[in-house]
Amino acid sequence: MSEQKVIRFMRQRYVAAALSIALIIASITGFAMNGMSLGLDFTGGALVELKYETTADLNSIRDEISDLGYPSASVIYFGSDRDVQIRFQTDNPQKGGEVADAFVESSTVPVELQRISYVGPQIGEELTNDGGLGMLLSLVIVMAYVALRFQAKFSVGAVAALIHDVIIVLGVFAIFQLDFDLTVLAAVLAVIGYSLNDTIVVADRIRENFRIVRNKTSVEVVDISLTQTLERTLITSLTTLLVLLALFFVGGEMIHNFALALIIGVVVGTYSSIYVAANVLLGLNISREDLIPVEVEKEGEELEELP
Repeated sequence: MSEQKVIRFMRQRYVAAALSIALIIASITGFAMNGMSLGLDFTGGALVELKYETTADLNSIRDEISDLGYPSASVIYFGSDRDVQIRFQTDNPQKGGEVADAFVESSTVPVELQRISYVGPQIGEELTNDGGLGMLLSLVIVMAYVALRFQAKFSVGAVAALIHDVIIVLGVFAIFQLDFDLTVLAAVLAVIGYSLNDTIVVADRIRENFRIVRNKTSVEVVDISLTQTLERTLITSLTTLLVLLALFFVGGEMIHNFALALIIGVVVGTYSSIYVAANVLLGLNISREDLIPVEVEKEGEELEELP
């Protein structure tokens, strides 16, 4: 690749590092001040699904559920504008049935009860713990894989990029108090996989170029590698975003937060694969010597035979 065609990404590495630090601080501040708005999957509560004969008025249903003593209940369409899902926090397993009966009796149009379910606080606590352990375990496995596949410095860069992405995605949900449920947790785990895939592609090209490019500094080699992978990264990200934007705008409220978490994760993951992982590698002083296998001279290999 000619010198003129190389994009000097790393000229802005200090600006990118400052931006990442600012986003992480803002996310952590959001956690500390607001905490996560956990959904019923984690906190425990009741879920009621109703099917109306005509289009359901969500505002009217919200007012009614508020009058029943649950002003913070979640009321959304699922499937169609006649199917309504109501979620509210309670520690009484019977409340779901009582609320469903109240809606069926008070409605001016025929209403059919589809489903009632209850998630106890103990199950919610187990889901919270298991979800957190699942994310930590995935990061440990990623670090081990990258260290074995590439080199220890690459594993630090990859895990730093993943932690960066996860903290920012969770930070957005904490700052804006968006519901965090199992679908969003699944999206966060998908973000880890997506970001890792991008980071591995970049790391593979950096390793290859360190071995074949001569008379270049580490910064120049990283710039060459990022330039070579930029087209692939942008095409992958843009095509993924097109699908996610369609899900976000027309997929319905059931998967709204799921799509939002993935959109944030894809954007931040693309950024981190270019700047965070590569920035960490340069901070660890990655060099050609780190990637060339050490040849061990066998004992007696150079000894000449005696006459």
